[in-house]
Amino acid sequence: MRSVFKRVLAVGIVAIASAACATSGGSSSQLPIGTLSQAVTAGLTSPDSPPPGSNVSGCTLSSAHPYPVILVHATFANEADNWQAISPTLANAGYCVYSFNYGQTISNIFLGLGDIATSAGQLATEVNNVLAQTGASKVDLVGHSQGGLMPNYYIKFLGGASKVNTFVGIAPSNHGTTLDGLTNLGTQLGILYGINSVFSDLSLPALAEQEQGSTFETNLFASGDTVAGPNYVVIETKYDEVVTPYTNAFLNGPNATNVTIQNQCPSDNVGHIGMAYDNVVIQDVLNALGPNSSSFQPTCDGYGIPA
Repeated sequence: MRSVFKRVLAVGIVAIASAACATSGGSSSQLPIGTLSQAVTAGLTSPDSPPPGSNVSGCTLSSAHPYPVILVHATFANEADNWQAISPTLANAGYCVYSFNYGQTISNIFLGLGDIATSAGQLATEVNNVLAQTGASKVDLVGHSQGGLMPNYYIKFLGGASKVNTFVGIAPSNHGTTLDGLTNLGTQLGILYGINSVFSDLSLPALAEQEQGSTFETNLFASGDTVAGPNYVVIETKYDEVVTPYTNAFLNGPNATNVTIQNQCPSDNVGHIGMAYDNVVIQDVLNALGPNSSSFQPTCDGYGIPA
């Protein structure tokens, strides 16, 4: 059996190489949608540079889109490589888009590895800065993987509930991962604690905190999955090999909507990493931030990579 553990440690490398399946181009007034080569180049050479359409000075909110959108990248990723497709798509649709980096420990390229509560504090600072810059009353959040988990801490414990309108999680690690059962096996063998100690020693606490049953996960959702105020939307693939079982991504609550990609497009076999570059996912993000119609049916094309 292939080592899922190795795949998770390699997420940073693969994330940069995620295929951008959305079509580039458009009218001359439209930003081009990011491609694979652009994601690779941006992630490796300029990880601190916002993706196209993001952090545009002087962006003016409209009555159609009154809330700025903040993009929250995944574990082992950065703002440059994670959002080469979604950022320009949202900007082209008329949104004011913002991105930032968080959770730096061992590298300025592979991020999101620090203590998740601390990273949530970095998100809080970003939200306050964006609200001050735009004059908006609230923000929308779109996060991938850990970026779809970490804001829950901000919303629950750092005052974010009153500042977030809609929170969209793309393949979020909400209720942790078993790594295809490896964490359960590690517990049975009595070695998981030692492995997590290594993560801590290497300044990678976010890896252990995203395991199913971790102290962080247990405390985060002890009072329930959601709180009053924000609208929660989770978009997930049943072929997720990082968040396992894939249903751990979903949230329970009266203000939560869970979307399984294959219920809309059965032939879309996109994996965890490919989600941010899957055309179906991107259409679902636009729906979640806009009409949020429960009957929305995306066009089934432009699938992301099955990894």
